Amino acid sequence: MESEASGGNVPAPGTGIRVFILDDHELVRRGLQDLLESEGFVVVGMSGSAAEAVRRIPALRPDVAVLDARLPDGTGIEVCRDVRSVDPMLNCVILTSYDDEEALRGAVLAGASGYVLKEIGGMDLTGALRRAARGESLFSADLKARVIQGLAKPARADPKLASLTPQELRVLELVGEGLTNRQIGERMQLAEKTVKNYVSSLLAKLGFERRTQAAVHVAYNAGHGQ
Repeated sequence: MESEASGGNVPAPGTGIRVFILDDHELVRRGLQDLLESEGFVVVGMSGSAAEAVRRIPALRPDVAVLDARLPDGTGIEVCRDVRSVDPMLNCVILTSYDDEEALRGAVLAGASGYVLKEIGGMDLTGALRRAARGESLFSADLKARVIQGLAKPARADPKLASLTPQELRVLELVGEGLTNRQIGERMQLAEKTVKNYVSSLLAKLGFERRTQAAVHVAYNAGHGQ
């Protein structure tokens, strides 16, 4: 029923680009499979489950994974983040029916190669997947810059925070809102352990010992013109 294959995620000479398809609708999976195989791609696996995809994609190591944005047990963005934490060389394209700015931001931060609407034409999709399989980003440099700028904006006015990365600034903002590491992870679509590492790093950079000190710092600056 599903095509299984093994090997690296670099196409061998004379072979098709290897693709994994994640979508919870079987008709969509089969439609994508037919389209891609008619264009010379090799579909190495398909799934309708985020949890299954997280297990199978790193093992199959496709040249590109096509991930549905919304699934019954998760999101394509979470799958992208999780599989790339195992193998950063994996290329993922988020395929969605929704033009959602928050999800677009999440896709950029998860390391996706692109965020493509399902209404895209077949030839445009195959072209995009070929680019992604070569390791190219489908996001413009300007878009990535706007995403990072948006994350940094809340704390930019405070000179003491200049040493923090955009991700740390965003985590600090959410600490100031009183969110736990788990809640911050859900908001930013990051693993809880990753959030803990960001919190430890930003506390060290700011010279704080406890997150409550950071929360007070954020509240103070918010009340003084931030």
